[in-house]
Amino acid sequence: MHISSHRTGVGPGDYLLEIDGLGKIFRGLHAVEDYRLRLAAGEILGIIGPNGAGKSTVFNLLTGHLRPTRGTIRFRGRDITRLPPQRIAALGIGRTFQNIRLFSSMSVLENVVAARQLRDRAGLLPTILSLPAFLRTEERLVREARDRLAVFGLADRAEVPAVALPYGDQRRLEIVRALALEPTLLLLDEPTAGMNPQESRDLLALIRRIRAEYGLTIALVEHNMPLVMELCERIQVLNYGQVIAEGTPEQVRADPRVVESYLGAPEGAPAGDEPSGRPGTVHA
Repeated sequence: MHISSHRTGVGPGDYLLEIDGLGKIFRGLHAVEDYRLRLAAGEILGIIGPNGAGKSTVFNLLTGHLRPTRGTIRFRGRDITRLPPQRIAALGIGRTFQNIRLFSSMSVLENVVAARQLRDRAGLLPTILSLPAFLRTEERLVREARDRLAVFGLADRAEVPAVALPYGDQRRLEIVRALALEPTLLLLDEPTAGMNPQESRDLLALIRRIRAEYGLTIALVEHNMPLVMELCERIQVLNYGQVIAEGTPEQVRADPRVVESYLGAPEGAPAGDEPSGRPGTVHA
């Protein structure tokens, strides 16, 4: 399924996410500068660039973990630029982090239930008194959590402490927990970090599956370039906080600025002019 954001006749407010002139300055350093995005419902966007390019900063600005210096963010036509993280999550933006942030002392199941409880908060009185309505809600949350764990192949480890999972499974659990918030837009920050090639391929198939089953729009920051090129319908390339290229995987791969910066020196250039990275590799 290919859903292009470059539709004809699209007017303001027709996109799920609209970002205009977004900027963030840290002590005089422009971490993100004049960042712009139009993201259509159902699209999968990849954001790549070297370390320090501003990719995770963009995610932190989108989710309220950082306040922008300038610019606006609109989600479903609503200005969310200065809303706190919990309000943004409640509106339908879920995310994972570059560094795993699970509740390590809790079980796999409890991690997912805890996230779902943020979405389905029971009243104080039913909770304190353990009224039937509260107990029914808890049973439903546990059932839903087990169903989500089954999709990710984690159902048989539901009672295991989250910290005891292999690294790749912790990454997948973090995605399950993000899905428990029932997002419309899912932000994945380096989802295959620490995974072996087979785990990465499995995750690629899983991302496609959850996009279809949950009706998600997905944006991901990723270093695994084969995954980005195969999975994403559109790619943005960031460098020094600015978008230097944007388009389909084929367009980005052929863009002279990307070729020169990330893929190696242009054909015929002297060997000494070749960038320090490995030729043929795009660095995210």
